Amino acid sequence: MVTLSVYLDGPFWVGVLELVENGELRATRFTLGAEPTDPELYDYLMRYGLALLAQASSAPPVRASEARGDGRVNPKRAAKLAARAAARVSSRSTAAQEAMRLELESRKQEASGDRRARREEAARHRREVARRKRIERRRDR
Repeated sequence: MVTLSVYLDGPFWVGVLELVENGELRATRFTLGAEPTDPELYDYLMRYGLALLAQASSAPPVRASEARGDGRVNPKRAAKLAARAAARVSSRSTAAQEAMRLELESRKQEASGDRRARREEAARHRREVARRKRIERRRDR
């Protein structure tokens, strides 16, 4: 089951895509900027929906607690639940928050490793350039 929530977070409108499979919830967060209209949101999902789903499915899973029983819900009750869900657009599920936190931590670790590799490569390059200059200075004597 895929759920999309759009809410205002500071000056930006943010979307949270929640993906629930086999009792595991995975979520990803994306920034929309200004308040999106329904056609703009539809266009955004048509353009970037597959990438968002891929990003959500690669996020670390969190156990989803679904207390829904057998899944059969009275139509009037389903409409009431949908209206409540639409009314609390600004709130996210705690499982989604946990999934987004884990995803953020994994991105931070990846970025840290990338920065370290770039820094080491730059240092190696500087040492190599200095070594070449030393050799050239010796040859010029």
